[in-house]
Amino acid sequence: QLQLVESGGGAVQAGDSLRLSCAAAGRTFSSNTMAWFRQAPGKEREFVSGISWASGSTYYADSVLGRFTISRDNAMNTLYLQMNSLKAEDTAVYYCASKGIDYVSQRAIDYTSWGMGTQVTVSS
Repeated sequence: QLQLVESGGGAVQAGDSLRLSCAAAGRTFSSNTMAWFRQAPGKEREFVSGISWASGSTYYADSVLGRFTISRDNAMNTLYLQMNSLKAEDTAVYYCASKGIDYVSQRAIDYTSWGMGTQVTVSS
């Protein structure tokens, strides 16, 4: 399992951009499927985006498609989430997650390692 630490959250205005980072500790980062989830107050944790370790294929929730971009730097053991055109409804705690099996699942239960999260607050 990986140890994951998110950073880059903050308070911004609607329409602004943020880039989240997830630093991973562990020698198997490059062979882990990585994903971003988010959880707003009173709501369940939801899938935002994921990236396959083998093919580099990316997947997005419909709500962020075209605005968010996921990427990974295996040499730096870091996962990123570039978030553009932020909306108030993007306000949530964002979590980085990983799992060893190479398919991007949208179910949080399928991921074995989680970070502590970083808060993103978007005001309209």
